[in-house]
Amino acid sequence: MRELVEFFVRSRNVILFLLLEVVCFYFIINTSNYWSATYFNTANRYTAQLLTWSNAVNDFTRLRQVNADLAQENQRLNAQVTFLRQNHPPAPAAYRADSVFANRFKYTVAKVIDNTTQFANNYITIDKGTDDGIQPGMAVISPTGVVGKVRTCNRHFSVITSILHSDFFVSSRLVKANEFGPVKWDGTNPRLIKLNDISRYKPVAIGDSVVTSVYNSTFPPDIMVGRVRKVGVRADQTFHDITLDLATDFTTLAYVYIIQNQLQGEQTQLEKQDETDK
Repeated sequence: MRELVEFFVRSRNVILFLLLEVVCFYFIINTSNYWSATYFNTANRYTAQLLTWSNAVNDFTRLRQVNADLAQENQRLNAQVTFLRQNHPPAPAAYRADSVFANRFKYTVAKVIDNTTQFANNYITIDKGTDDGIQPGMAVISPTGVVGKVRTCNRHFSVITSILHSDFFVSSRLVKANEFGPVKWDGTNPRLIKLNDISRYKPVAIGDSVVTSVYNSTFPPDIMVGRVRKVGVRADQTFHDITLDLATDFTTLAYVYIIQNQLQGEQTQLEKQDETDK
């Protein structure tokens, strides 16, 4: 306390000067319309700027929750879109899937907690596991396209084999050309991927969309894989050399959707039985 009193005594002249400055400033503002208006305009401008910065900080701190909410909404919308596509396929018009078949794909949203893109064989770790119904072999997509397939799980985490993996491929379809072939990464650029086994005699347009085909039991059909970036001819002169821009940007991947085909086991069992009977 004594030191505080000594500080005020030592600084009394400075403190008195500052008080007089405040009093003078007060009288100037209250006795002059010009300075009063100038003060309030300036104060309002800086107050508005401070509020803008404060709101920006608050919005930034809420981004995680906003992203999580958007991921949940996308999960619901993905399920609805898949149901509509399965229930009303483009052709033939007379065909209509039963409700069990149309609802066979179940979506679960998960957060990416680890992701590699720099290796020949890349993997992704997510924060959902067997306690959330995740099992090896399930398809994984992002809000924009194919991501990969679940490789291993424990109770709370799962590891995904990325589409950026030397052993991963997915049956795909050129939308305009209606041609089918496997998409496989060549191990170079994580933004580009190859579409193989498309005959060089089939027309392929730059910018054509490539989506998952109906010829696999893991991914729902019509999930985006990428768009045609470049078309060449392979050295064997039999197939096109087609390079795609990947629909999924793996460098910014934050949330994914794990897809369970609830009829996959039944389909696989029947196909194996049919092979055995042959």
